[in-house]
Amino acid sequence: MLANVDVVLLDIEGTVCPISFVRDVLFPYALQALSKVLDEQWDSSAFAPYREAFPEEYRNDRVALEAHVRDLVERDVKAPYLKSLQGHLWRHGYETGVLQAPLFDDVPSFIKLAHSLGKQIMIYSSGSVPAQKLFFGHTTADPPNMIPLITAWFDTVNAGPKTEAASYTRILSTVPATKPSRWLFLSDNIKEVDAARAAGLQSYPVVRPGNAPLPVDHPLTSSALSSFVST
Repeated sequence: MLANVDVVLLDIEGTVCPISFVRDVLFPYALQALSKVLDEQWDSSAFAPYREAFPEEYRNDRVALEAHVRDLVERDVKAPYLKSLQGHLWRHGYETGVLQAPLFDDVPSFIKLAHSLGKQIMIYSSGSVPAQKLFFGHTTADPPNMIPLITAWFDTVNAGPKTEAASYTRILSTVPATKPSRWLFLSDNIKEVDAARAAGLQSYPVVRPGNAPLPVDHPLTSSALSSFVST
């Protein structure tokens, strides 16, 4: 499949790493760190951009902001300002070695192969771009830092919602010389795959351990990838 593409666009959660890492490790770590960070950094200039990104009713009330964050996480709301704050909270965990992104075994070799063949590798996740870079900078791969192999990063701020075709059109516009049909997007979310295909990209769903089952009546379910080795 790599022979027919010039750009590989990858989702993260449920595609290159287990969903459990995000839900059972990253989210709880951020919530555990939240109170201390708010106590220590609330009035700091370094924290100001994260706090000021919140709606007005929360940004000047420490207790309300913390409660709002916990509510958003509980409801799995992918608010950009929450994603930005989570990236800030995760940074210390990654940099101290407490957090390490567990890539599926086939992912590092796939990315290295694509890179060696001259393909561009890009990431598109609902997590913020800074959080994506923390993730790929501290992985279980050898070497752990895969950032040098990745050429571009997209999230819901600089590209848009992942289930809308217009978001993929925006991403396509960053490499105008490459036809949409020469792009490959891989994701565990069938709605994202449909949106990418609507924008003209090649796209296939990915099935991994721990993922929710794909709809049995969707025409692409039978084409789902369980490993990148065959791509």
